[in-house]
Amino acid sequence: MRDDIDCPLCALDPAAALWSDRYCYVIRAEIAGLGDVYRVIWRGHIKEMSDLGAAEREHLLTVVLRVEMIVRRLLKPTKMNIASLGNQVPHLHWHVIPRFADDAFFPDSIWSVPRRSPGTRHQIAPDALKEALARDLKPAS
Repeated sequence: MRDDIDCPLCALDPAAALWSDRYCYVIRAEIAGLGDVYRVIWRGHIKEMSDLGAAEREHLLTVVLRVEMIVRRLLKPTKMNIASLGNQVPHLHWHVIPRFADDAFFPDSIWSVPRRSPGTRHQIAPDALKEALARDLKPAS
């Protein structure tokens, strides 16, 4: 059985992404008690970074770091978290997570038990984020 058949990331439409190129795309997701987070998703169904060639790995990490820099600039979070786990969804993707002292989990991980009720919902206007991504990220040709 192919494991990409039931993959929720393979089922996503990259055309609805905030930014995309031929290798990866960026989406916004919401986590209860935290607010908006961002995911950089590799287009092909692979599980591990080491399955990519060197140039592909470099491209993906460049996109992840650019997204982090954009989110930092626009939201000014207390801290940024970047994670690539894939235990529940074994399709290569990175979480780019702005953290604030008033989020429900801070300073613990977002997968921990909440410490408090969520504070302010920190958001970037979708158009502002799309413009920043288009300006700061160069699609791979």
